Amino acid sequence: MPRIFRCLLSATLIALAASAPAQESIALSSGQSLYLAIYSHLYHGDVHPKTGKPSETLVSTHVSIRNTDPATALKVLGARYYNTEGKLLREFLPRPQSIPPLGTYELYVPRSDSSGGSGANFIIDWTAEKPINPPIVEALHADIREARTLLFVTTARPIQAPKK
Repeated sequence: MPRIFRCLLSATLIALAASAPAQESIALSSGQSLYLAIYSHLYHGDVHPKTGKPSETLVSTHVSIRNTDPATALKVLGARYYNTEGKLLREFLPRPQSIPPLGTYELYVPRSDSSGGSGANFIIDWTAEKPINPPIVEALHADIREARTLLFVTTARPIQAPKK
């Protein structure tokens, strides 16, 4: 094989190897504060000329806190629910809640509770005795009726823990 082709082949193989996705290392954690966006209602349609607001559809919210670690429990320390203005509406956990390995803890905001508004959120704090796979925290929003179904999911993101 001529030298130019060997060089091109080598360069191509190196380029392919460099572009192959590297295995991501999973960052373990022994605790976090998580921000989870919640919607009590959604705005849609045109703005009404008399009210100056679009139509609203109320939705229920099912929050799922899933321990993804196969060997170690985690403890949810708090699940604070805030409205659009950032006012604390309620603490959903009267006491810390332990979630066993691969277990799930659930919270529910009914469709009739519109107090959070379109910009509501949860701050969920959790801890573990040692670094573990962080939990997956999601909110399933739903409005299921005879003629239509509206479903969507929001996912929590880690934030800097508030100073105490």
